[in-house]
Formats: sequence, C-alpha cells, structure tokens
Amino acid sequence: MLKAEYITGLIDGEGSFTVYVNDGKNTERKRRTRIEPKFYIKLVEEDKAILYQLKQYFGCGNVYFQRDKRPNHKDCYRYEVTKREDLQKIIIPFFKTNPVKFATKQRDFKIFCEIMAAINKNTHLTSSGLAQLYRLKQKMH
Repeated sequence: MLKAEYITGLIDGEGSFTVYVNDGKNTERKRRTRIEPKFYIKLVEEDKAILYQLKQYFGCGNVYFQRDKRPNHKDCYRYEVTKREDLQKIIIPFFKTNPVKFATKQRDFKIFCEIMAAINKNTHLTSSGLAQLYRLKQKMH
C-alpha cells in the first residue's frame, strides 16, 4: 500500500492540479462544460501499476491509456480524477493534510482550491464569474 509521503513526492514530480476554463472566445473546440477541474498524474507504461495503486488508495478516479506521438516520447498511462465531489471530498483534503513541497505545485494547488471553492458557490455560472476564474487559471503553471 502506498504511503502519503510517497504520494506527495510523486505528485510533486509528476502530478498536476489543473482546470480547463472555456473563456467563450475559443469557438473551434466544443465542450459540454464551461469549466473542468482535474487532478492527474501521468507515467510511462512500465510504471502504470502505481497509477492503479493510487486509484485504490483514493477510491476514486480512473486510469487511462494516453498515446504520445511526439518523437522520443513513450505512450503513457494517466490516473485522473475529474468528479467534482471526489476532488472536493477526497483529493483536496488529502493534499491539505499532506502538502506538496515544490513552490509551483503549492501555488497551483492553492489556485485549484480557490477555483473549486468558486465552483461550489456557482461563480462559474455567470459570464463575469467565468471570466474571473479564467484569469485565475492563467496564473497556474
């Protein structure tokens, strides 16, 4: 079983707290939602067993195959949590109790938490609120 310290270190190096925000200007890509918060970690195929262990540890999320066509890159697997309730009740509390160490990850996590709090208040449902969240997301790494 994975330990919290190991998970924190792994996420520091390979994980991401991110948010897709549709600012309304990009008309080329159609999305069903206006905002998509996401926690994920991507590893090469040889290490995919760790991703399944993360899924078991957190009790949420999914593992996906991710093809990479770039030269000198391998196909990967990705553990991803997108369900807002799981992010709010499982992922955020875990990383508040077991904080990441890298300053850039700390900043991204802080902004991620701010955006999730705004989503919980339905800020993203207004044009001005969505624009505010888009500006906030632009500060993430």
